[in-house]
Amino acid sequence: MFHDGGWWSLVRHDEQADRPTFTWPILRRVASYGRPYIWHIAGMLVCVVTATGIGLIPPLLMRDLIDNAIGRGDASRLNLLALGMVALPVANGLIGVLQRYLGSRVGEGVICDLRQTLYRHLQAMSLRFFTNTRTGEMMSRLNNDVVGAQQAITGTGVSVISNIVALIATLIVMVSLEWRLTLVAIIVFPLFVLPARRMARLLRTIVREQMNLNAQLNALANETLNVSGALLVKLFGRADAEADRYGSRASAVRDIGVRQSVIGRWFFLGLSLISALGTAMVYWLGGHLVLSGEFTIGTIVAFGAYLGQLYGPIAALTNARVELATALVSFERVFEVLDLPVEIADAPGAFAPTAVAGKVEFDDVSFQYAPVGVRGGLKEAARWRRAEVVGVLSGEMATDRAARTNGRDAAPSERWALRNVSFKVEPGQLAALVGPSGAGKTTISYLLPRLYDPTDGSVRLDDRDIRSLNLRSLSDAIGMVTQENFLFHDTIRANLLYARPRAIQAEIEAACRVANIHDFIAGLPDGYDTIVGERGYRLSGGEKQRVAIARVVLKDPRVLVLDEATSHLDSESESLIQDALERVMVGRTSIVIAHRLSTVLKADVILVLDRGTLVESGRHDDLLAQKGLYARLFETQFRHVRTSAILPPPASG
Repeated sequence: MFHDGGWWSLVRHDEQADRPTFTWPILRRVASYGRPYIWHIAGMLVCVVTATGIGLIPPLLMRDLIDNAIGRGDASRLNLLALGMVALPVANGLIGVLQRYLGSRVGEGVICDLRQTLYRHLQAMSLRFFTNTRTGEMMSRLNNDVVGAQQAITGTGVSVISNIVALIATLIVMVSLEWRLTLVAIIVFPLFVLPARRMARLLRTIVREQMNLNAQLNALANETLNVSGALLVKLFGRADAEADRYGSRASAVRDIGVRQSVIGRWFFLGLSLISALGTAMVYWLGGHLVLSGEFTIGTIVAFGAYLGQLYGPIAALTNARVELATALVSFERVFEVLDLPVEIADAPGAFAPTAVAGKVEFDDVSFQYAPVGVRGGLKEAARWRRAEVVGVLSGEMATDRAARTNGRDAAPSERWALRNVSFKVEPGQLAALVGPSGAGKTTISYLLPRLYDPTDGSVRLDDRDIRSLNLRSLSDAIGMVTQENFLFHDTIRANLLYARPRAIQAEIEAACRVANIHDFIAGLPDGYDTIVGERGYRLSGGEKQRVAIARVVLKDPRVLVLDEATSHLDSESESLIQDALERVMVGRTSIVIAHRLSTVLKADVILVLDRGTLVESGRHDDLLAQKGLYARLFETQFRHVRTSAILPPPASG
């Protein structure tokens, strides 16, 4: 398996990799997670010291049995010693149970705290983060890495403490028995330390790579086993290809796991040989001292038993460096996420308005989705290696892609989605956003609820910059219905209550009547307790959209942001949704990405966007008279849906 200089050359090669060493600040940060459980940890230490003391007694009983009970024919002493040899393991076992209980409380508590902290931090990240991060990789950090971090505290940490206590206590007893043999026994100590330093660095690198490969495996499974991904795989007949791709990545995880196991086994083989060397030297010298009559056979037997209790902790402490280096990789990966800055956060002393009138203003707003130097995903968490996120399908690194295209793919990230956009919408008005695809309409709908912050300029609500408002208050004031609406795999009732958890049944039904969905729900066998399925896939597109509208109605926001796209729906669903939207917008400030002529005609102000710039604004007739972009859009996008009920046909001649 290892060639070209053997595994030590591999160790030297990995030592040169770009990686940090663990510093005291990192270790202190790790230890801080055990602080809430200080009394449990103290109890564990008492158990460790007690168990260590009990563990030192059996060799002394063995010496007394050989030299006194058997040597002098003392039967009563022999009986007492035999009982002691049974009682001590029982006592040690009971203490071990208590220690395991306390350790579990600490370990599971740390897992719970870490998961909550990490999940809360991820929830606080901006939309930019989620558009740049694979869900599977986030799940890997939230689950696998947190469990690995727990091992660093309850496994490695407890092992280090118990072995240090055992080592010191054993050395004290051994010195009291025979200092010369103790000196011979500790001569081999340096041989334990040297290989451990190299092995810790190597295994740390392997474990980090193993975690990255597991994250990629999780990401692939997550994207191909959800409803949307599974549907795409089936429609394109790619099941075998996806199975092969998954098998390839699973094989990579397998191979690195084998590599880790084999290297670890080589390391333990080295430690075993060193222990055997020390033991042989002690028995050789001790045997000569017994032959010369300097101490008894019972003493060397007891001393031999203590050798196991000496070299065991030494080997464990030596290996603890390796375990600590690998276990702390999990903590390191968790910290990488926790250290990512929160892009959208409450300003100090953020204002929480008690009432919102609904005046919306964009003041010279410019925006880039990915400004130069800002990426915002988990790839930024690789603080030392700066590894880019790997494509789920292609497996290609972003750095490789940039080299292949000579940087040509960098241009879109520098393009402005909005440039110097200014407009006002008064309370209760309807503003229609129109423009060709990619003009910036959706970007405006994202900036108002502060899913992103403007790169330049400001967005105001009731003459206050929304960055000065409390995020919870801003969320309460603004409701949003997108073209693709997400429903949880739960009941219709639970999905509606997500907007207002304390709403009563009458309020739920009233909201559904406004959204033209109550009669449909009432006709279902389970009514409002019907499970909607993964992402609402058990409902049709129109039904799902009307449930989403009802959810916003139940929220009762002062400002509505709507994407009224209904082109993928049948005419009946489209009519129901359009009627529902018109009801919802009554009395509210509404900003609508308009796809229907009826909405455009009813708008108090029409905002015409092109390539991120506001090129025209006004009412329908005024904009038609300008014969600009809106007039062209009217001819190409709206005129064909005109009906006599909405707009009379032009006069003949």
